[in-house]
Amino acid sequence: MKVDGRHIRSIWVEPDGVSVRAIDQRRLPHEFVVADIADCDAAAEAIRSMLVRGAPLIGATAAYGVALAMRADSSDAALARAYDRLIVTRPTAINLKWALEEMRKALSPLPPSARAAAAFARAGEIAEQDIEINKSIGAHGLAVIEKIRAKKANNRINVLTHCNAGWLATVDWGTATAPIYMAHDRGWDVHVWVDETRPRNQGASLTAWELSHHGVPHTVIPDNTGGHLMQHGMVDLVIVGTDRVAANGDVCNKIGTYLKALAAHDNEVPFYVALPSPTIDFSVSDGKKIPIEQRDADEVTMMRGRTADGRIETVRVVAEGSPVANYAFDVTPARLVTGLITERGVLAADRAALAGAFPERNQKQVP
Repeated sequence: MKVDGRHIRSIWVEPDGVSVRAIDQRRLPHEFVVADIADCDAAAEAIRSMLVRGAPLIGATAAYGVALAMRADSSDAALARAYDRLIVTRPTAINLKWALEEMRKALSPLPPSARAAAAFARAGEIAEQDIEINKSIGAHGLAVIEKIRAKKANNRINVLTHCNAGWLATVDWGTATAPIYMAHDRGWDVHVWVDETRPRNQGASLTAWELSHHGVPHTVIPDNTGGHLMQHGMVDLVIVGTDRVAANGDVCNKIGTYLKALAAHDNEVPFYVALPSPTIDFSVSDGKKIPIEQRDADEVTMMRGRTADGRIETVRVVAEGSPVANYAFDVTPARLVTGLITERGVLAADRAALAGAFPERNQKQVP
């Protein structure tokens, strides 16, 4: 996607073929900083600290982390260490495990002398595959928007989204935002309601930033505003991303997604989830079995922003001594999901539709 007219990805390899760079998303929207991911430990820390975030991007970063490990030491022991180091960085996003399994499958049969080159090649393929998947998600989601647009007298489409499922959460294009970007690039009148998404403010800090730099009309709203907008006919559809989809169609996404789905259901607003197939976890029968990450209390008690005189400061917003619970994700039951927008079309949120669309990924389906 574009930042002030210049195309850029969230993660890339420099022309030397081995230097991995990524946008430091912790510094947005006030500072645009490119980070050097020098080795496997740096990749793990980038994922853990949310320098990179979003399930597809986490997977791609982990793949490059393995490649960097193989460049330093391509032994069997080093491959095992890289896997073990990276797999524990974020427990909820299933793309992390998928990417690491893909890397291990590609590298284990090879002699150590061939692993470094093969690792960078496979990581590059994972990144390119993500981009192509997201383009397909965008095309299928565009058809959804077009149907809703055709029924409106003024043709304006108001989309509500939660957290950041944009190109910053993937290698490029995004999942939930891909249809929005395609609609905008066609000249359609599309407007996005952007949930701020406390506690890390990925909507206000990331989604709003990327929409602004691409020129897409949008409005940032407090997280609790969506229901009010739906009650007053100001939302035509909701599109969110996801970090893991269970075999039965339950969706695990950023905390607060479930409440948006409930409001959408009550107001008969279509609620869609955009996802690449590596986000489907056929080994988990339903959303209740998905591990929910609990993060540091500082994400709730502290906020970072720019002061009136231009300084970047972090301030405390919670009273000293108050306990904090910081659940990073919640689960939206499949019954509340209008459809799953995938690279193979818009699917019903149920076991049969997912298994039928992705039989090659359904080998571990739970009865």
